[in-house]
Amino acid sequence: MPVEFLTDEQAEAYGKFAEVPTRPELERFFFLDDVDRDLIELRRSTHHQLGFALQMCTVRYIGRFLPDDPLDAPWPVVEHLAAQLGIEDPSVVKRYTERPKRAYEHAWEIRDAYEYHEYDDPEWSRRFRTFLHGRAWTHAEGPKALFDHAVGWLRRNRVLLPGVSVLARQVSEVRKAAEKRLHATVAGAARRADPALPGDLVATLKTPEGSRFSELERLRRPPTRTTGTAFARALERVDEIGAYRLGRLKLSQIPPNRMAALARYALGSKAPLLERAAEPKRTAMLTAVMRHLEAKAIDEALDLFQVLMATRLLNTAKRKTEKERLSTLPQLENASRVLARAAKVLFEELELVEEHDTDLEVAALWAAVEEVAPRSAVMTAAATVVSLVPEDENSAEVAMRAALANRYATVRPFLALLGESKALDAASAGKRVLAGVRALPALARRKVGVKPLLPREVDDKLVPPAWRKAVYANPDLPQGAVDRDAYVVCVLEQLHRALNNRDVFATPSHRWSNPRARLLDGPDWDAVEEDVLAALSLDMPVTEHLEELVRGLDAGWKQLAERLQEAGPAAKVSIEVAGDGRVKLNVDKLGALGEPRSLSWLRRRVEKMLPKIDLPDLLFEVNAWTGFLGAFVHLGDGTTRMKDLSTSVVALLVSEACNIGLAPVVNPCYEALTRARLVHVDQYYLRADTIAAANARLIAAQADIPIVRYWGEGLLASVDGLRFQVPMRTINAAPSPKYFGFKRGITWLNAVNDQVAGIGQMVVPGTPRDSLHILDALLNLDGGVKPEMVATDNASYSDMVVDPVDDTYRRQMNRQLTVQESRHKLARDVCHGKRGTIHQAYRDGMEDQLGALGLILNAIVLWTTRYLDAAVAQLRAEGHEIRDEDIARLSPLKHRNLNLLGRYSFTASTPAAGALRPLRDPDTSDLDEDDNGEE
Repeated sequence: MPVEFLTDEQAEAYGKFAEVPTRPELERFFFLDDVDRDLIELRRSTHHQLGFALQMCTVRYIGRFLPDDPLDAPWPVVEHLAAQLGIEDPSVVKRYTERPKRAYEHAWEIRDAYEYHEYDDPEWSRRFRTFLHGRAWTHAEGPKALFDHAVGWLRRNRVLLPGVSVLARQVSEVRKAAEKRLHATVAGAARRADPALPGDLVATLKTPEGSRFSELERLRRPPTRTTGTAFARALERVDEIGAYRLGRLKLSQIPPNRMAALARYALGSKAPLLERAAEPKRTAMLTAVMRHLEAKAIDEALDLFQVLMATRLLNTAKRKTEKERLSTLPQLENASRVLARAAKVLFEELELVEEHDTDLEVAALWAAVEEVAPRSAVMTAAATVVSLVPEDENSAEVAMRAALANRYATVRPFLALLGESKALDAASAGKRVLAGVRALPALARRKVGVKPLLPREVDDKLVPPAWRKAVYANPDLPQGAVDRDAYVVCVLEQLHRALNNRDVFATPSHRWSNPRARLLDGPDWDAVEEDVLAALSLDMPVTEHLEELVRGLDAGWKQLAERLQEAGPAAKVSIEVAGDGRVKLNVDKLGALGEPRSLSWLRRRVEKMLPKIDLPDLLFEVNAWTGFLGAFVHLGDGTTRMKDLSTSVVALLVSEACNIGLAPVVNPCYEALTRARLVHVDQYYLRADTIAAANARLIAAQADIPIVRYWGEGLLASVDGLRFQVPMRTINAAPSPKYFGFKRGITWLNAVNDQVAGIGQMVVPGTPRDSLHILDALLNLDGGVKPEMVATDNASYSDMVVDPVDDTYRRQMNRQLTVQESRHKLARDVCHGKRGTIHQAYRDGMEDQLGALGLILNAIVLWTTRYLDAAVAQLRAEGHEIRDEDIARLSPLKHRNLNLLGRYSFTASTPAAGALRPLRDPDTSDLDEDDNGEE
């Protein structure tokens, strides 16, 4: 039977020694203990002993006896076993198969002695089917992943592996059964909720007369404008999708990841394909899509609300008030100068009166003042200062709110829809705000010119001090009337803040949902409390745990004080206590480390030795080492369905990462590079989860290169943001005059470990402080070990942890931040097209493009690291003395040897398996000119 989802290489490697076991694997699977030796010693001849041991350890390592040739094992394995048995000549094992039946008899004996089970054993076959069905139902993974888990289960439970086609067939059958169950369950829930619902969902696939796309496609389109009208349309879109009332479907028995995977597959399909799908699959896919779109539409509407409040209201009002304050500055300066001169004369006269103990003469005082400024000028200046400098300390905030009240026309289009939205809910701290939002539709309909709004008709507790003047003291309204426009905008500002704090949240939603709903409490927490606390090593009462933390913190402060006292004047840290009791930490500037001649020589030498290479060739070569392109599987069934898929994926990765579009990589004469093929692969293969899976392979490969141990163990990471301008009409970008001028942009927040591997990334609109999103990035890593220390630059909120004397820790942090900045420079050079601006209007497109950029950066770093390792090894072999501390300061982020420009060739030209390209001779006279220049 053909094994459809396994490649020929994967099927061939199944149940065999695919490669030589590593040293840890030899020690784990090929170690002979006393029980093993007692069983082996029952054989009389050395070749029988060694052959028996080889079969015993082979089934332990790969899960089966080798059916064709029991001696088909790497020779280092035979030598390892022979050494343990004291057999001087391992080649005697070749006599083991002189009598074929002997190997079978030994296999049966090993099976019975170590309690291995046959695959067709009824009891273990039932257990295996139970596991396989449960795994297929609860995990939305492809057939290859399920196949690997099946092999792992069989090995753990000592069930002998069957033939590859037998296991592959069972995996395929189980996956099909799980899919049928999923489709039937979802479609059945839809029919039970409303028999007409399936038909209503199918109707969304029709294209209305006069339209260019179906109703489903229209509902899938997110908003792009940031106006009140656009927000109203976004809320209408939420209501349209909510009209299907999919929340009433009882789908709690279906794992959420299965529903998410079904929705992703359906979203990647065109309406005609969905319409042609058979029942119940069609209804299931449409239900999953609509449930996903309902949450996504709410997310996008609230994203738009946040951008609208920030850009069209708050920032606009702030700029207006600042402009007005600046315009009055000349008047204030002139008036202040007049008052200053008059006050100086007045103080001098008062001092003379006090000094000579004479009576105060008002006329004489005025006469002295009028010598520097007329009385009328002084009075006018005083009046000007009083009018321009209000008594209220928060005058700027009050003025900004007064300007905000004039933005009512911007919010009026969506007040009714927002107040009547059923998607919003609130925690206890947000109940009052939500009640105020619910009252907005009635306020919007109120004709305040005929019937003024009274204080008793509004919630006074929703009006903070900065708003009270604008709400209650509008001079253009009757005495005691409330400014309806100001109050409405005030409530919206409170909603803006409550959403950020999640005191008000949305349901259903991915980004604006209630975080408290995911906390376990009551019986749910009681059921898992013991396991969770044990996993976190929290085996003491909570009060004792907190007391221990307090004691540790107190001891740390005391140790710092002692070290400061010991260091004396040599301390690089000082603590300054201000008059108000606040403590200020002063840290001496960290001086730059010198660069020894040996390091300068080593850097120049190895950079000249790196082979010249084009970016596509680099990706093909890295794939030959790691197989990372194999992570790009089809959205639907997790397989690779086409020939030369790796070529198409490399072309797309280059197109996305270099920001050059499809034109430079399209080749109509090559099927894998036609525009239609690339668009199809982009839609069904290139997405966030496959990029993360590919990244995980690169991160693991980077950690295995010997030179990397000089750089770190992956336990230190840095998180920093790289800014990209987005010259598109989109709600997923935000303004930042510092970075984008008058335009908008996004922040690509990425985490890099001390092995120079990018381990996580996320896209954030605008330029918020990195610290607000660092935890999100660190909780969603693509791979690698979990960092124990995280460094950020001074744009984040962070605590400084320093030693009063030793700079080692600070230098470690500084070096990691330098690595991050160097990686950002490489990212800028790679993403060179369209002047480095991102032309994606939707969040998914931004995440996919910058995810491809991160993947390309990791591939470049991996390739350079491996060749740096080879270059250092060659230099040492030539007799050069290379210091370990110099190797620790080498960087794999130099890339003068890498060509990123021009039209690209996607014909793989990789060295033979396991080999590297020849290193260049750094002493040759025909090096390119740029090899001697600065990068």
